[in-house]
Amino acid sequence: MLLVYSHKVTPRVRYIFKHIFTRTLMIPVDFTSKVEEFVAHNGPKITYTKTPLGNEFFVKSNDLLFEQGVNDMEIVIQKWDDVPCFFKTGPKSAIPYDIFAASFYLISRYEEYLPHVKDFHGRYTAEQSLAFKYRFLEKPVVDIWAYKLLDALKEKFPDYEYKKREYEFISTVDIDNAYCYKYKSLVRSVGGFLNDLAHFRLLNVWSRFAVTFNIKKDPFDTFQQIIDIRKERNIKTIFFFLIGDYTTFDTNVSASKNKYRLLIKEMVDYAKVGLHPSYFTMNNAELLKKEKIRLEHIINMPIQRSRQHYLRFSLPETYQNLIDLEVEEDYSMGYASNVGFRASTCTPFYFYDLDFEIQTPLKVFPFALMDTTLNDYMKLTPRQSLGRIRDLKNEVKAVNGTFITLFHNESLSDYLRWKGWKRLYDSMIKIAIS
Repeated sequence: MLLVYSHKVTPRVRYIFKHIFTRTLMIPVDFTSKVEEFVAHNGPKITYTKTPLGNEFFVKSNDLLFEQGVNDMEIVIQKWDDVPCFFKTGPKSAIPYDIFAASFYLISRYEEYLPHVKDFHGRYTAEQSLAFKYRFLEKPVVDIWAYKLLDALKEKFPDYEYKKREYEFISTVDIDNAYCYKYKSLVRSVGGFLNDLAHFRLLNVWSRFAVTFNIKKDPFDTFQQIIDIRKERNIKTIFFFLIGDYTTFDTNVSASKNKYRLLIKEMVDYAKVGLHPSYFTMNNAELLKKEKIRLEHIINMPIQRSRQHYLRFSLPETYQNLIDLEVEEDYSMGYASNVGFRASTCTPFYFYDLDFEIQTPLKVFPFALMDTTLNDYMKLTPRQSLGRIRDLKNEVKAVNGTFITLFHNESLSDYLRWKGWKRLYDSMIKIAIS
């Protein structure tokens, strides 16, 4: 057991020390603000305060973990060896930066509580983040700092037995449109047909006709492929189903369609299933509740995991609503426009609510990349995308983190904007598990 002494053990101190020591470095940790208790402790110990007690392992503390609420602060980014870091400590400190305060700032998404400009969909944008501005968005710096801290601890406490965590991969698949043409209402089918005809999209007209009359399979029906790959490569897979009512942004097959309900039930047999709350659930607790109950009725089990459609969430409101509905895991933490690590970590973490100053029971699983980011936003080819995927996976593997990817059933279709992308999913899986 590692003992941490601080002049004041706040909820923030407990939260971030447990994240770095227990969840990232696999070192059990306890806290004290009593000097005599700290001195009497025989195992490894560190002080986190303003001045050292003696010649122990000392990290000079920044004020952030002893404050409450959100304050605008000036952050100066410097380099720790070759890694960007901030909150410099000074000569007596065993490490040159207060990585606990810096990690808390990034993981709590402190900057997202500060005034910022939202994009068209009401989202916080990557461009406003510290990680984007200082070019460390594609590095899980919180985990990298933790391992640099571990090196310093091993020097100070060479006899302590350090455990090592395992690299993990999770493939997540969002179902925004289970089918391209099948099982849509008559109004939507006829409207789509006339629209394609008016714009001379003759290939679409033929495909729509062929699928409707069972001459060929619906292009977005790639579920068997995904399941086959899951079985063959033995990977953890989670499907997030959109079952909200039809809107401009929610264009899936209606959840009242029997075929769609059967598909969802079938997927439960092969993988985990979560809710993909619709576009307008971001600040609408009632709508979120309605959709959660709807999916629970379809699969006959409680919904534990969720990912917001369009990655639309605002902190802390969306997460507070999920917590109220007893959702245990959220997979929305990432950007639509950029690959990388929105919270600068590849380790799942508990959401810390800066409004109430508490660690909540909601576990956040940050993803590293999304297929539509690579194709639509970054305009990469499948080959270029594989290079970026490999780089991100290597970053996660270097710190034995959790590599989470976000794909859609549509991107395996080889159809319309996904022409040429069919094999990327399987190639990505090979890279992820190698």
